Amino acid sequence: MASFNLAGRRALVTGASRGIGLSLATALGRAGASVILNGRSTEALDAAVAALRNLGIEADGRCFDVTDPAAVNAGIEGIEADIGAIDVLVNNAGIQRRAPLDQFDDDDWRELMATNLDSVYYVGKAVARRMIPRGRGKIVNIGSVQCELARPGIAPYTASKGAVRNLTRGMCADWARHGLQVNAIGPGYFDTPLNKALVEDPIFDEWLRKRTPAGRWGRLEDLHGAMIFLASDASDFVNGQTLFVDGGITMVL
Repeated sequence: MASFNLAGRRALVTGASRGIGLSLATALGRAGASVILNGRSTEALDAAVAALRNLGIEADGRCFDVTDPAAVNAGIEGIEADIGAIDVLVNNAGIQRRAPLDQFDDDDWRELMATNLDSVYYVGKAVARRMIPRGRGKIVNIGSVQCELARPGIAPYTASKGAVRNLTRGMCADWARHGLQVNAIGPGYFDTPLNKALVEDPIFDEWLRKRTPAGRWGRLEDLHGAMIFLASDASDFVNGQTLFVDGGITMVL
């Protein structure tokens, strides 16, 4: 099991003040990594860092806007100078906006693409530029079942996550030769703040449970094994892949 041990590794998780991001940071910390949480709210980050430290996890927080390339470059430079080299990057920051495509607001489109897609490019590039000279590094992009499937009312989100899947492949194509492994996790439908409206909709809840072979919503801990695998030496010859953690929903009609 030594290949799954993350002791001595440092991991940066974006969008990590709550939900999936905080849960993934917790999993990495419990596997031995020190973690750096990124988010937009200093107050929320401070609370998340305190919660991890209470679990005995070495944790820090850095607040910068992942949709602003200048802020990203300054933030990554500051982390590497003040805390140390980033061994694992988890691109988790994301938002959702729901409306029929013909009624979708253009500003919402731009905000969604900036957060869900541009941030993966900005942060991924800034971190990879520092990993490449070191000859090693793990990047895990958080996709969705919408990398593969569409559903009414969320076409822009589907477009953004489909692009994340192909950007993951492109990162692999360019960076694998330098010793980096770049993969993605595609969560199914999880009971998180991002899905609050769906969880509380009894019609959707019933549909989801019937549509998913496992018959339930995902739990945050369901993602932990995939995260540790892709962040560790156990996945050293796995590259460009999207690992769906979805209860089987992408496998059946």
